[in-house]
Amino acid sequence: MANPRLVIVHRRTELQELLDRHATRGQAEFFLRTRGRTLQDVQERHDRLTAALATVRAAVPAEWRHAEVERADLSRFLLTPEDIIAVVGQDGLVANAAKYLTGQPVIGIDPEPGANPGVLVRHTPGAAARLLQSAGHTGPAERLRCQELATVTARLDDGQELSGLNEVFIGHASHQSARYQLTTPDGQVERHSSSGLIVSTGTGATGWCASIALERGGRALPAPTDPRLAWFVREAWPSPITGTSLTEGVLAAGEVLRATVASDQLVVFGDGMEGDRLTASWGQEITVRLGERPLRLVA
Repeated sequence: MANPRLVIVHRRTELQELLDRHATRGQAEFFLRTRGRTLQDVQERHDRLTAALATVRAAVPAEWRHAEVERADLSRFLLTPEDIIAVVGQDGLVANAAKYLTGQPVIGIDPEPGANPGVLVRHTPGAAARLLQSAGHTGPAERLRCQELATVTARLDDGQELSGLNEVFIGHASHQSARYQLTTPDGQVERHSSSGLIVSTGTGATGWCASIALERGGRALPAPTDPRLAWFVREAWPSPITGTSLTEGVLAAGEVLRATVASDQLVVFGDGMEGDRLTASWGQEITVRLGERPLRLVA
């Protein structure tokens, strides 16, 4: 078996993006000052991420391989089964990486540990470094104890599919109404004109899904490790041909929610990554179910 490869995932810092846009530090500083901010604050956050990355790089066991990838390049990066993923950033970066994984363990590392630790980035850079060094001595299987978090998968009838750690969204690409026919796992059918359909995991139940559930009277939502999904139709519109009776529910393992497109096209994307999406044309069927590959998050 090949030696493990540590793949470090991160995103460009705000400072790097400002310099890309404004070319010089002086121009970036002027831009920030006009908006009531300082370059020093941006520089300090950049420095903390740089230091965290350096700590993780230095902890890679000598016999391991290692590679790095930015968030924007994840969809083009070739991952292998023996990889171990170190995500250095915020919780959202773990969710962004999760959709491209097939069971590789993930170490979430917070570059700015403080009083409010992340939900998914549970390790400080120092703690992650000690974990990697221990794994190098005893083997990853013995040291990297993982918690399996449920995922959600949407699939088009032409075979295309995508997954999300938080949720998948099905709707119109703009603010127009999404038109589709919804079929629930128990066979109920209703035509909808709505602001879209959201199917969420327990991890996503603290975000977008939580705000919808709160408006509906506080429906009980699954926990991150529960093999269940919660689904909600946003702003269903009643008309002579569209209804509002099937607007929320739960999907257990093995159950499928179906949406048949009844407009020119709808888009499907996961975890807010609208740029990485599927497009379904009129008459195509979209099926949503519990993902077969949970995220293996190192506890």
